[in-house]
Formats: sequence, C-alpha cells, structure tokens
Amino acid sequence: MEILILLFIAGAIGLIVWSILISKQITLLHLPKDKNIKSSGFDFSKILPTGGLLNSLKMSARLKINLDAAHLHMSPAGFFNIKILLVILLVTISIFAANKADPLFIIIAVSIGYIIPEIILKRAIAKRRYLVARTLPETVDLLGLCIEAGLDFVSSARWVIDKTPKTPMVEELSFVIEEVKWGKPRVQALKDMSRRLNIPEISSFVQTIIQADRMGTPIAEAFSILSEDSRAQRFHRGERTALQAPIKILIPLIFFIMPVIGIVIGGPILLQFMQGGLAGLK
Repeated sequence: MEILILLFIAGAIGLIVWSILISKQITLLHLPKDKNIKSSGFDFSKILPTGGLLNSLKMSARLKINLDAAHLHMSPAGFFNIKILLVILLVTISIFAANKADPLFIIIAVSIGYIIPEIILKRAIAKRRYLVARTLPETVDLLGLCIEAGLDFVSSARWVIDKTPKTPMVEELSFVIEEVKWGKPRVQALKDMSRRLNIPEISSFVQTIIQADRMGTPIAEAFSILSEDSRAQRFHRGERTALQAPIKILIPLIFFIMPVIGIVIGGPILLQFMQGGLAGLK
C-alpha cells in the first residue's frame, strides 16, 4: 500500500513538472512549422529519436492533429518523449521504493506514465473545442457585418483578428489567415481547420463559406442563418448540461453528504445506546 501511495505521489510530481514545461509551449497563435518559427520552450523531440518510430507506426499524424486541436506548439515526437520520460521516472521510483523490480508495480507505473498525458491532452482538446463553439456566433456576426460593409472574407477576418479580443475562435482564424498568407488555398485552409477541430459548428461554418464561393450566393445572409443556428446549438448544449447536473450530483450526495448527515443524526443515538443500552433511549 505504501508503494502505491509513493507511485501516485511521484506521478503527481511528474505531472506538475510536465504541466509547467507544457505551459511554455502554449502560444496565442499557432503558426505553421515550415515558416522557421521557433518555440521559446524546451524541444523535447531532441531528447530521444522517436520520430521515425512514430512514422513507422503511423502515430505521428494522429498525434499532430490532437496537438494542433489542443493548440500546443509541440511536435508529436516531443509529446511522445514526455510520455517516455514520465514512464521512466515512475518506474525508477517504483523500483527504489520496493527495493526490487516488482512486475506489478512496474506495470502500474508504466500505465500511469503513458495514459495520464493522453488524458490531459484530451481534456485540453475538449476545453478548447468548447470555447471555440461558444465564441463562434459572435465571431460570425462580426464577419457578416464586415462583409456587408464591402470587405471580402480574408479582409473581414483580418479586421476581426486585429480589432477584437483574442478568443480561441479568433486564434483559429489567425491560423487560417497565416496559412493563406503563406500560399495555401483558402478553401484548403478552412477544411484543415474543420478537420483539426472536428466540431459540428465549425464544419457548418466552413461548408457555408465553401458553398457561397461555389454557388455565388451572398455570404452575409448565409452567415446570419449560421449565427442563429450556432446560438440555438449553444442553447441546446446548455440545456443538456443542466439536465446532466442532477445525475452528476448523485456521486457527492451519496458518498460525501449522506454519510455526514447519517453521522450527525445517528451518532448521538448510537453513543447513547452504547453507554446506557436500550434503557437510555427511553
């Protein structure tokens, strides 16, 4: 039991160190790597030569999509190296704590070190997708107003990027504009954003722009309809969250609140019964 506690403590320390190092990799604007833009954080991809292994296992593309979705300026090899370093740290601590190489504790250490970074990454992706979907309607309204004023989509996006606060949706637009600036077709840049975020609202946003370009329809009217749909979806998402609240509150109610109420109500009766027997209850 003591060894398990030490493993969890070591895992917590490792995750704290990992989160501090990861925070240095987060940027307000994720720019393409082929533009000679260097991150100010430490490059974990140089620690171990795992890039070729990830490519051979076809894991590099999936990790790259997830890291881009989480808005982390980190290579797949760097993220994989962090997982390996955390596994090595936990395994070493488990061996020193048990004074031997116990297979059970080694398996537990490997599982914790390998799985927990993935969980943290998925939570970061979910949080960013939520923020993007939440700020989409206001961004679409501003783009529609700029287009009605006579600007094209790229100029409207640049105006929104320059004049509005930096929200996750504005950061994604900045990424798209940077890709267009460096030569990528606008349609392809928008499709890449849709695939990277994998949100129904963003997919509708991208399809609206593409269809308006192909069919020659007014994009401002399409944005107006899209903004209303996005707000309706956000409202329904809030309703679903509200309906889930009673179910989620059952766990703390059963395991934390009810035992305390039972102790407060039944504790005096139990103490009186133990001291005076049944006669004490009369």
